[in-house]
Amino acid sequence: MEIREALAEDHAVIEAVLDAAFGTDRHARTAYRVRAGTVPIPNLSFVAIDKGVMVGSLQCWPVEIRGKGKSVPLVMLGPVAVLPELQKSGVGKALMKHALAVADQRGVEAIMLVGDAEYYGRFGFEAAPTQQWSLPGPFARHRLLARLAPGVSLPAEGDIGPRIDAHRAA
Repeated sequence: MEIREALAEDHAVIEAVLDAAFGTDRHARTAYRVRAGTVPIPNLSFVAIDKGVMVGSLQCWPVEIRGKGKSVPLVMLGPVAVLPELQKSGVGKALMKHALAVADQRGVEAIMLVGDAEYYGRFGFEAAPTQQWSLPGPFARHRLLARLAPGVSLPAEGDIGPRIDAHRAA
C-alpha cells in the first residue's frame, strides 16, 4: 500500500470513498459545517492506494477557534475514510500515522477532530482541551478531541469554524 498526498484530480474518487464509508447523507453532519467554504490543506491530506485502487483517504482542513475578540488557527483532521471491505485492516491507522508524522514535521501545533475518543486517543487526541468549545451544529461533547504539540495551549472556550482566509494568506 502506498500513501501519498491527495491531488486535485483525486477529488471524485475521494468523494466516492467517502460515500462508501459514510453514506451520501454525510454532508448534513456538523463537521461539514465547521469547515464550510474551505478546501482541504494540500500537504496534509492523503490517500491510500493499493494495487492501483484508492482504498482510503484522510483530509485536513483550515479552521479556527474564535472567542474574546481573537481567533487562533487550528487544523481539523477528518474524515478518515476507508472502503467498507477494508475497514479494520490497518488502512486508517496507517493514514493517521502518516498524516500526524507530516503534521509534526511541518510544525502543526494544534489539530482537532470529531471522532471516537477510544480510537483517536492512541494518536494523542483527548477531550480535555475542548470541553467549552462550541460547534455550528449538534455534536457529542466527548467526541470533540484535540491533539496539541508540547507546550501549546488553546483558548479554553470559543466557537470553532472555518478559517476562510487561510488560502489568501499565502
